Amino acid sequence: MLGMIPVIAAFLALVVIVVIFMLIMGRGRGGGKWSRGKDAVVKDATKRLAQNPRDPEALSDLGNVYFQEENWAEAMKNYDILMELPPGTPGVNEFEASLRYALSAMKLNLTDAAYKGFNTARGLKQDNFEINYNLGLLEFQKKNYERAIQLLSSAKNLDPDSAPALRYLGHAYFRVKKPKEAMTFIRKAIELAPDDKESLYTLAECYYEANQTEQALRIFDHLRADPVMGPEACLLSGTIRTSNHQYEGAIQDFEIGLKHQNIKSDILVDLRYRLATAYLKQNDIGKALILLNLIQNDNPGYKDVSSLIGKYRELNANKNLQIYTMAPQADFVALCRKIVMTYFPRAKVKITNISIQKSEWADILAEVDTPKWSDVIMFRFIRTPGSIGELVVRDFHSHLKEVKAGKGICITIGSFTEEAKRYTEARLIDLIEKDRLSAILNAVDAKAAVAASPKKK
Repeated sequence: MLGMIPVIAAFLALVVIVVIFMLIMGRGRGGGKWSRGKDAVVKDATKRLAQNPRDPEALSDLGNVYFQEENWAEAMKNYDILMELPPGTPGVNEFEASLRYALSAMKLNLTDAAYKGFNTARGLKQDNFEINYNLGLLEFQKKNYERAIQLLSSAKNLDPDSAPALRYLGHAYFRVKKPKEAMTFIRKAIELAPDDKESLYTLAECYYEANQTEQALRIFDHLRADPVMGPEACLLSGTIRTSNHQYEGAIQDFEIGLKHQNIKSDILVDLRYRLATAYLKQNDIGKALILLNLIQNDNPGYKDVSSLIGKYRELNANKNLQIYTMAPQADFVALCRKIVMTYFPRAKVKITNISIQKSEWADILAEVDTPKWSDVIMFRFIRTPGSIGELVVRDFHSHLKEVKAGKGICITIGSFTEEAKRYTEARLIDLIEKDRLSAILNAVDAKAAVAASPKKK
């Protein structure tokens, strides 16, 4: 028995050699032309195309070589000719030709050609992931979001774990204002591709659209430092906080956004504008004007920047005008008292009543005694800008009669309409508009200082 072992070993070795030889021969026969090497295939196909430029087999061979080499332009050229051949031409795989034509076109950013190829391929086979995904992506880029949703849903069904298909499906739902559906797919896409910051930003937008602002702000705050999405995240988080009257937080958001480099021009101007308006809400006019002037220099005519500069430049130069227009109610009333006390030269003034109408105006009743006359005078200080009409003046006149005031002085930061002026022509009411008010505000502190100084005997 032991003597048979060498014989058996020799037999097994011979079998192995025969099998290997058969495999090699089988590859040669099965591989056909490919066993001859790529160069030989190209040479043979080129020769046949010289005789017949529409030789299906030669075109397929060349297309396959160029496609595998990622020579997209040459591959596309060959598959384009194959697609033009009549349907059913022997040796032509119509589905493969149209799909590879489309994929080559996509690599070359020839979107119209890619669209044509994918549609042709989809007409031959609809349950293909690559076709549905790429067609959905092209429809998304064309802003045909409803059609993109249909195609990307098919792609997602074919490959439920495809992060790109889930991503664009979620983004498409967001574009058609379906944030809840969008959230579902974008969250899954982010789980599969956590570095997709754009999708994370869109997820925050979905939360915002769905009135889940706290979740939205958490994501935006996380993205504020990102070099790409940071400026936009800061812009939207600051906008949300501004709408909630959280001006300090909004200012911080906008300031962080402006620290980024290479900000898109439209985002840059919006960040500056919104930061300027937030500063104005905090009465920080100086900082606001710096930003407004930058916007005016770079983007002339942007929104209401010109009018804001005109308005707040004057306010910035006149502290009392700032107080009259923007300060808290207590500071506003204190300024109005100072005006009443110094309005009539060399007069003794006693304020007997002050009433406030919300943030619109303050009425101050005073007993005034001058060397020539004495009377009860009612002052109305109107704080709201714009044109003041007859109804407000009528109301003031009725109030004068109620308190038995001899005269009324109605003061506005804006102007009075012609109807309001005509109404006061035969009545003891003086109307003071912005220009005269500015002069009064410029002089009131000096007058108050003189009135308060000790009189010489």
